[in-house]
Amino acid sequence: MTLKKSNLLIIEDHELTRFALKTAFDGADFVENLYEADSAEAGIQIFKENKIDLIIMDLGLPNMNGIEATGVIHSMNMDVKIVILTSHNDEKEVLDSIKAGANAYCSKEINPQKLVTVVQSVLDGAAWFDPAISHVVLKAATTHQVNEVTPVKTDYNLTAREMQILKLITEGYSNTDITQELSLSINTIKVHVASILQKLEVNDRLQAALKAIKNNIV
Repeated sequence: MTLKKSNLLIIEDHELTRFALKTAFDGADFVENLYEADSAEAGIQIFKENKIDLIIMDLGLPNMNGIEATGVIHSMNMDVKIVILTSHNDEKEVLDSIKAGANAYCSKEINPQKLVTVVQSVLDGAAWFDPAISHVVLKAATTHQVNEVTPVKTDYNLTAREMQILKLITEGYSNTDITQELSLSINTIKVHVASILQKLEVNDRLQAALKAIKNNIV
């Protein structure tokens, strides 16, 4: 089986940090092309000109910050994965990043090899949040801060299998993890996940997990 390779874009204004990130991903066998930018504007231009699968996004960028850039890029292509990398654990920044479309939120103190693992899991469909801010995500899931305008609904017509898969999604399982857990093919899992998103009226797995927790669906 051929390993699927992905194109990554690092948007980071500090040259030393950018170099360290490039070094960490240079030897990763799932990386096809590795692009870099020192500003949000430069990153968006690279994104427009190339097929990018995942972006590692610094929040503290000059001019347009990482949250604004995440929103712009996500509006251009909702399929792109975005991993936020920051030295801050501010609650508002975490929630604004989720709203903008981030799939993961990592501290800059994360071990480089751990970051490579996180990126690989996000590419496979998982959401990941640094343990230091996980309580913020859980708090958001039990309030109206993330899905403020989503009406409360109790009957989503999920099948027993979809409920089973949704529960695993809320526990941070990727598609590959779920295939191993349930002994189902990856294509079958993808079909079920697509159905779950449609029934819950959400755009991605993270929103599905938050909605499931907030509304006690699982």
